[in-house]
Amino acid sequence: MAKKAGVSAGQGDDPASPVVRGKKGDPASQPEERAEKNSPELVIITGLSGSGKATVLKSFEDLGYYSVDNLPIDLIPKFAELTHSSPNIRRAALVVDIREGERLKLFPEIYQKIREIAKTQLLFLEAEDEALVRRFSETRRPHPLGNQRSVLKSVRTERDQLRPIRNLADHIINTSKFNVHELRELIAEKFGGDREETQIMVYVGSFGFRHGIPADSDLVFDVRFLPNPNYIPQFKNLTGKHPSVARYIRSFPQTIEFIDRIATLLIYLLPHYVHEGKSYLTISFGCTGGRHRSVMIAEEIRKRLKRAGYRVKGFHRDLQK
Repeated sequence: MAKKAGVSAGQGDDPASPVVRGKKGDPASQPEERAEKNSPELVIITGLSGSGKATVLKSFEDLGYYSVDNLPIDLIPKFAELTHSSPNIRRAALVVDIREGERLKLFPEIYQKIREIAKTQLLFLEAEDEALVRRFSETRRPHPLGNQRSVLKSVRTERDQLRPIRNLADHIINTSKFNVHELRELIAEKFGGDREETQIMVYVGSFGFRHGIPADSDLVFDVRFLPNPNYIPQFKNLTGKHPSVARYIRSFPQTIEFIDRIATLLIYLLPHYVHEGKSYLTISFGCTGGRHRSVMIAEEIRKRLKRAGYRVKGFHRDLQK
């Protein structure tokens, strides 16, 4: 996997034979302070092809987990026993995915048995169809389900097949907007311990309701109550990022009051989300087309949260539509 900024997360999932990625030396010699007392003994990583499983497995390896990729599903209970009883393996992570073929249907039953053997958590990775298709196109690699159908059809088929496993997950991460570095940072924060309150990653963005609500939104705010610049000829072909459009939207008192109230609400909520273990939050503002009002509001909220000390990244899904 290329290790440079901007590379989409998920480009390293490799349908290869089993690969063991253990840290050099005795894993038990890793410093005790690197692990939280409540960290799981075994983390099972699964999810859609191209969603970033290889990146996440490498992140666990860097955290001191004994890491295994593509372990046959029938060996997982034995591996769980080893993780629980071996003095040389304090924590472990492994990947289970669609490469198991038909035997993957046995996983839900096996997973319930594993939880009786060792302290286990299931981490499910996914991404939007558009992001997954783009990643397969960029890497020019075939989907594990084969070349007999389009990548998009394979992605949707895989999503359906994995739904029973997704329903069991302790953690579900949508990697659509993460690059490799951001995804690894998220795993380090979530499973590495010692997080600071402001280390939560906040995504603030815009969308158009006519194109659908972003599937990975945690909080959605409808700003269609504001006057629409689209009906003003000089603003129609501009966006909410343009100073003239932003000035127009900001000229209404309800705009300023809305921004103030929402910013105050979010700054109040974020520490509570962190306290409950949330590592990232996606906040979406929607208007009709996703080009004017929602863009301007999202930009203002992003600036407010950044000034409050949070790490914030913006996105505007429908800006070019």
